[in-house]
Amino acid sequence: MTTQTNWQATFEEFLLIKQAAGRSPRTLDDYRRHVPVFFQEHPDAWPDVHTLKRAVAAHFASLRDKSATYFNLRREYLKAFFAWCVEEGYLPSNPLNGIPKRRNEGNCRNVDADTLKRLLELPDQRTYAGLRDYALMLLQLDTGIRPGEAFQLLPEHFRLSALEVTIPATTAKTRTARTVVMSPQTAKAIRKLLAARPADWGDDVPVFASASGRQLDRNAWARRIADYARKLGVRITPYMLRHTSAIMFLRGGGHVFALQRQLGHTSLTMTKRYVHLAESDLHEQHAMASPVNQLLPQRTRARKVGRS
Repeated sequence: MTTQTNWQATFEEFLLIKQAAGRSPRTLDDYRRHVPVFFQEHPDAWPDVHTLKRAVAAHFASLRDKSATYFNLRREYLKAFFAWCVEEGYLPSNPLNGIPKRRNEGNCRNVDADTLKRLLELPDQRTYAGLRDYALMLLQLDTGIRPGEAFQLLPEHFRLSALEVTIPATTAKTRTARTVVMSPQTAKAIRKLLAARPADWGDDVPVFASASGRQLDRNAWARRIADYARKLGVRITPYMLRHTSAIMFLRGGGHVFALQRQLGHTSLTMTKRYVHLAESDLHEQHAMASPVNQLLPQRTRARKVGRS
């Protein structure tokens, strides 16, 4: 087995390999955020696998009060790093084996329609920032685009007359280009936003840029959404807009395969999470769309008329 003297050198090699394999900057940043935290808490665990296993168990035990999403993300990135270490011969086995994912029943939280309508009324469209926020909210709700993908879109990626936006491979989280469809209302809002751009902004300035022409980041957008939501007395995150888009699309009669393409999922497994949530109104939908009801519609039965 090959031995690396410290985890930092091994981790830097791992990141270079992932970068060469075409992983997105967002994914690389996530590795940098999750993996070092573990080693900062357990600096002497590397490279003995038995010490690592004990450290891993202690680390994830300390995350028991965190959300399942947080727990599973930390697990995912650490496990991928350790799996690569096993492949390269730096470790004999993965220290994360035996640490299961936590169930996350409430992962796909959505926002009800009434709250969304009130949310869309909040941005001050007399200002650039308000126009941008309104247009970005509409795009997220209309297409289910990931926030990180939306931030990088340039004017050239939009075909507003065709109601389409292309998410290039370099921008897409999955590194696979896709074209998504938007509504006329969303196209109108984006057209208005583009018209408000300063004349000296070049085509390399993102559509949803800050007032200074810089690319928005997810923390800034999360704060904007949180500020709006606070005025409504609710909690909303950018990813909740994506989840809500998916659920409303299905409840409105959209096809699951079309949703998969809109969301940019590489398989139906991820998309099917939304199918379960969208079926909360299954009885109502079945009453409307039942094949038997269409073939054999029920007639109103005459009731016995009482004596006068």
